Parts: sequence; structure tokens; C-alpha cells
Amino acid sequence: MKENSKILICYNSPVSVFSVYNGKKNDESAKANDLSENNFVNELKKVELSLSKYFSEVKSLAVDKNVQKVINNLNAFNPDVIYNFVESVEGISAYESYMAGLFELLGYEITGCSPITLGNCLNKARTKAILKSRDILTPEFRTLKKTKRFTEKEIKLDYPLILKLMNEDASIGISEFSVVKNYSELRKQFSFLAETYNQDVILEEYIQGRELNVAILGGRLLPISEISFTGLPEEFPSIVTYDGKWTEGSVYYNYTKPVCPAELPERLRKKIQVTALASYDAMNCRDYARIDIRLSNDDEPYVIEVNPNPDISSDSGFARAAAADGISYDDLLYTIANFALIRKKKNDSKAKAG
Repeated sequence: MKENSKILICYNSPVSVFSVYNGKKNDESAKANDLSENNFVNELKKVELSLSKYFSEVKSLAVDKNVQKVINNLNAFNPDVIYNFVESVEGISAYESYMAGLFELLGYEITGCSPITLGNCLNKARTKAILKSRDILTPEFRTLKKTKRFTEKEIKLDYPLILKLMNEDASIGISEFSVVKNYSELRKQFSFLAETYNQDVILEEYIQGRELNVAILGGRLLPISEISFTGLPEEFPSIVTYDGKWTEGSVYYNYTKPVCPAELPERLRKKIQVTALASYDAMNCRDYARIDIRLSNDDEPYVIEVNPNPDISSDSGFARAAAADGISYDDLLYTIANFALIRKKKNDSKAKAG
């Protein structure tokens, strides 16, 4: 029997290649966002059909920067829960947390992490500072301001290094040129990122080891996944690039393969899980998140990313880890919605008790 609840699936409508991206008009960056966003749009029907098995009313809403229109649409449907798939608004990643904040300000319960957690995790330097404050291993780093000059002496990190966009997800900006072996390569890649994406860059020491993903569902650890780069040509660094995630037929797409569960000695597996849970708690994640880890040569787990509200499409790594733990895709989507419904019921009870 269906639960008498109204679920509104909110997502960001894909940007066109002529959109403004992080405040700057740029065809290449807009195309990059467009591919990952279209991946969700293609999944939307599956999500709607799945949730419709459990709840009386399920609708979807594409959001943009027309805030009044968004508010009107929300209030017209008046959902019990907003299933929050918003990752950016019109190509601007910072608006992910702003939109979640708007939903909460209007009194709606949302799935996934809070606006504060979304904002903190989007800023890679802030994430690393929080992790370090909890004595959680993360690669040494420094920030490079997009408009500020710097010298080789100021780097003070050991090569090889990896450059990433400060406020971005979906591996946007990550390519075979992201890992640099010297200052000349660093300057070239920094200039490309700062000019193309119009944002600051984070520079961190590159951990040359296995890459692992730990999916966490409501505090429950799912089987650890490993990203296998077997067959990747030697001249390509073993990293998860944008092409590896989204560009079918590319070298990285062909040789970036998830393996779940990962083969790990029990002692190391537990060590990785402890690190992942500590990171989940440090960033105040809730409902679901994914912790990305690189293993050093001496098997120390270094947290390279905390992903709140990660991709949960049917072919995602998160869904794969859930399946490996006996959780069907329908059950995964329902469980996340139910976390939010439980919060709503608790908050409603508190309000009535007054």
C-alpha cells in the first residue's frame, strides 16, 4: 500500500552551451556541466516511476534562478518532502547550497545533506581544514587564487601535485593534465583552469596509490568500491577524470572501471571504514554521502573528497555499492526519501507540542 505522502523531485535543468558558468560565459565549461546534468535528466523517469511505487503523489520540478517561480511551484504542490537532486543552478555550483537553503527557509524537508554541509563540502579547502581539525589524513595542499600571482618558492609541496577547481564536483576540470611533475606544468594547468572556469584552484600532493570510494547510507557502511585503471596507457595518470565519468569512447572512459566490492585485507578495510565514517561525521553529512580515498604506498588512507548528495542514478557507483549489500535501486531511493519523511514527522510533532 502506498504511503500518503507527496514527493517533489527537484533538479537543475541542464545549462546550454551559451550559459553563464560560475559568473563567466564559457562554452567549454558549460558543455562540461551539460553532460553530467543531462545524465540525470535521462534518469528522471526511472526515479519518478520508482518513487511512485511507494508514495501517493510524485512530481518533478526543474529549478533555475527565477526564485519567485520556484517558490510559486513549490507552494502550489506543497510537498511533504523535496527529493533534492539540485547540484547547481544555471551552471553555478555555489547555488546548490543556496537552493537547499531556500527549500528549508520555506519550511520544506529535503533529502540528503543540509545546506551548510553542501556549502562546506563544495569548498575543497574548507573541507580539508575541517578534516585536518579532526586529525583525519588528507593530502597536504595550498590554495591558488585565480587573480593572484605566485612564485615557485611559495608552493612548498612535494611533486607530483594535482590541481583541482576549488568549488566544483562531477570531476569538472579534471583531465590527464591535472597531475603535474614540475613548476612549468603547474603554471600551464593553473592558467587553463583559472581562465576557463573563472575560479580559484586547490593544489595538493598527489597520492600515488589505489583509489577507493566508500558509500554511506544513513550511517550504514556499504561495500567499498575501487576504481580500476587497468589498461590505461602509462602516460595517463591514474585519476578519475571528467572524461572517465561522462565521455563515452574516451581513453579514460574505457579504462576507468569500478570494482565492488574491492579486494582488501580485513584490517585495512576496517581502517578505511573508520576513516570514512569519521569524515562523514566531521562534515555533518546525513542520509547519504560518498567518501573518496587514495591509499598511499604504505596503505594509509587519505581522504581526497567528501561528496554529499552524490550521484545515485541507477548505474552510479553508489547504486552499485548498495546492490552489493543487497539493496535494490527502488529500496535505495525509498530509504533516502524515508529519512527525510521521518525528520518531517519529528519536526511536525515538536511543532504541535509547541
